Amino acid sequence: MAGTDNGKPLAKISELFKELAATVNSEAADVELAAFSRACSHVSPLFGCLGIAFKFAEMDYVAKVDDLAEASKSILTLQSVIDRDIEGNCVRKAGSHTRNLLRVKRGLDMVRVLFEQILAAEYVYHHGKFLKGSSIQGLRTSICSPSWMGYKKSCCRWDVCPSHEGTIT
Repeated sequence: MAGTDNGKPLAKISELFKELAATVNSEAADVELAAFSRACSHVSPLFGCLGIAFKFAEMDYVAKVDDLAEASKSILTLQSVIDRDIEGNCVRKAGSHTRNLLRVKRGLDMVRVLFEQILAAEYVYHHGKFLKGSSIQGLRTSICSPSWMGYKKSCCRWDVCPSHEGTIT
């Protein structure tokens, strides 16, 4: 990595994902699995900022990222992961690297949407709580299907999400 992060996790995350974006935007758009899993591993502490309601999501996310990091020892690129699972006819099987890649993508989308809502929540902040309606909508639009049990469990615990000020400070 070119710069130093000075102990700032968001700066490190930004740097790593900018490097991935540069790879995607280049002519040789083969994203290395190791670089992707390394960048994703730095996102997991953000789940902790979202409170206990997202502990199950954090554990699932970390397990999937760890699987991809382990797979990166023998598989070089994201496209190779997908191609290998297609050839083995195991894309839809639980525990396949492609399925784990999808779950990691959904986790990244969830964190992105929720933090966008937190940052935009100044006008939604009410009685010490924030974005109850807007964050549920963000979660629905980014990753959830109506029958997903994790969604139902997390909706019961929105009251434990941090406030806008608690997240920013």
